[in-house]
Order: sequence, then structure tokens, then C-alpha cells
Amino acid sequence: MPTAIIIPMPPAEVPDALRLMAWLSPGYPVGSYAYSHGLEWAVEAGDIRDEVSLLDWLGDVCAHGSLRNDLILVRHGHQAAQIEDGEGLAALNALALALAPSRELHLETSQQGRSFLDATLGAWPCATLSALAPHLPGPVAYPVAVGASAGAHGLAPGPTLAAYGLAFVQNLVSAALRAAPVGQAAGTRVIAALAPRLTRLAADAEDASLEALGAATFRLDLGSFRHETQYSRIFRS
Repeated sequence: MPTAIIIPMPPAEVPDALRLMAWLSPGYPVGSYAYSHGLEWAVEAGDIRDEVSLLDWLGDVCAHGSLRNDLILVRHGHQAAQIEDGEGLAALNALALALAPSRELHLETSQQGRSFLDATLGAWPCATLSALAPHLPGPVAYPVAVGASAGAHGLAPGPTLAAYGLAFVQNLVSAALRAAPVGQAAGTRVIAALAPRLTRLAADAEDASLEALGAATFRLDLGSFRHETQYSRIFRS
């Protein structure tokens, strides 16, 4: 049997990697499991009915919808925290919240963002983040909270963006396993198929300006309105 080759991570990178895994895991107390980002309505409408249609739907959300915007916002939140620009962070948060096209999607980002920031301040104390927190007293957009926390803790932007993108997709695949006729094996294949796209989106977001923000997933946006009055539902969005 060939001998396995183990390549250790540099000591400085291990805590950062574990921190990102903890922050973006399903166990972090942000309530991500309660939101489907319009996926539940898409299942009801027949847009998502199998593995192929799920992959197509998620691919559009990633490339043309909220994930691309989220990654840009994460990056700018990260930059604001690094230079301890509280006023800039507050302005970024106001912009991020204004981008939510419906009440449900506004709740999705603001509830998770507020919960993420509070949990991180309590469990991962950091002087920089504590100094910035008063500038975010009310609702906080989730990508802004993640970006600011990562920047305040000195985490590298590249891995932060990639981890955020993967967690976003994993959460929606998890929602699909509960709402759509898609099994775990199919869900795993969807995540694997989207991983290269997530890498490219994260790389593009590192240098993107706020002027690059914009989305073109109109059916998802309209579906989020219709989900509010959907007769049977298990998700909050």
C-alpha cells in the first residue's frame, strides 16, 4: 500500500480556516435553515423539479443574482473593517439592505446578519469588531456582517469569499433536499458542479467596485412576493 503524503497547513492558517468553517457552518446561530431564498416557491411553481433544474436555478442565482452581489458586499465590508471605517461600513450596510427586493428577502439577510454579528461579538471577541459594532445598531445585512467580522479578525479576503459562496450554495441545496424531489447524492453533485463557478465569482469579487452591483433574477424576485401568500410552506423566504 502506498504511503500517504500529508501536507500540513502553515500554523498561522489553521485558526483562520477553522474560524471560517465555524462561522459559516449550519451550526452557527443565524437561522439559515429557515430560509430558502425563493427556492420553495420555485419548487411550487415547477421551476425546480429535479437535479438538472436545481443546478440551472442555482447557477443563475450565483452568477446573475444575489450571491454575486453578496460577494461584492462581503469584500467591501472586509475592506471597511480593515481600515476601521465605521461610517463607511454603515453606508455599505444601508445599501445592502436597500438591495433586498422583497420583505422576505430583506428579513432573510437582516435577521441572519444581526444574529451573525451578535454571535461573533459574543463568542469571538475582537477589539476592532467591537469598535465597529456601534455603527451597526439595527438590522445588518448578512454579507456585511460576515465581511466586517472577517476583516476585523484579519482573515484573508480570498478564502472568506470562497467560503461564503460555498456556504450559500450548501444552504440552498439543503433547502432543496427538504422541499424538492432531489436526494442527497444529487445535491452533492450539484454542489460539486457549482464549485468552479464559485471560485471564479469569488475571484472576480475581490476587485469589483460597488458600481458592479446588480442582479437579473426577476422570476426569483417575483416569486419571493408570491411566497408570502403561498398556501403551504416550511421556509420563511
